Amino acid sequence: MQIGTYKLVPGRPALMGIVNVTPDSFSDGGRFLGPDAALERALTLEGEGADVVDVGGESARPGSLPVSEEEEIRRVVPVIERIRSRSSVPISIDTTKSAVARRALEAGADMINDISAGRFDRDLLPLAAGAGCPVCLMHMQGVPRSMQEAPSYSDLIGEVRGFLFEAAGRALEAGVAEERILLDPGIGFGKSPMDNVTIIQNLRAFVEGLGGRSFPILLGTSRKSFLGKTLGHEVNQRLEGTLATLAVAVDAGVSILRVHDAAPARRFVDAYLLCRS
Repeated sequence: MQIGTYKLVPGRPALMGIVNVTPDSFSDGGRFLGPDAALERALTLEGEGADVVDVGGESARPGSLPVSEEEEIRRVVPVIERIRSRSSVPISIDTTKSAVARRALEAGADMINDISAGRFDRDLLPLAAGAGCPVCLMHMQGVPRSMQEAPSYSDLIGEVRGFLFEAAGRALEAGVAEERILLDPGIGFGKSPMDNVTIIQNLRAFVEGLGGRSFPILLGTSRKSFLGKTLGHEVNQRLEGTLATLAVAVDAGVSILRVHDAAPARRFVDAYLLCRS
């Protein structure tokens, strides 16, 4: 799969660096809200080894409320324009809204990262198809405001896999090319802490696919609350736990690792691949 200037390489997962242009994201809300601060954050991530930067203007933390498409566009488009004027690093737009995705692609974004898997805006998948860009579809039980109130599954892995491959089918029906689809099991989105651990333990089931069809897997575990709730670690103490999940993801064949801390993640992944080879 090609994402802008970057081509995914089997056996070497790409790093996706997080650029939150929001006042309320769970880990770094407000730190990179202005376009210039967000630009510097993106360039720093690139310099630290991120292969892709993921720009988002709406927090999806548990309990968060949606923002208008006008506000989201106001937050992300100037950032994407600035990044593109200074760098050729591939840019992902983290949004559920087709209007935001369209403006982001026009500003220079290369990929759409949709936590709703095309469910919140029926025009998003046709937009991705028309643009010919990669699109990542994530599993989420419920919506951000209420997803952590009482997540429940009778067959966690089966239900999440089924959801993702149904979403991939909808993308294909909308005209998205098979080689442009990525899937994300949605760590922290409508799951209990141990649900998240179970998904990480079973990542191969997602990488191997379903019904003879498989897609690249994107995984976002960075600094997430399940590490705090299971291990008692505060947000600023979760780097080592995050790196542990990356080791499992590399072994399972995950294609993209979404991280806040690009430099230690790059050093860790490179050393792990070297020692494992």
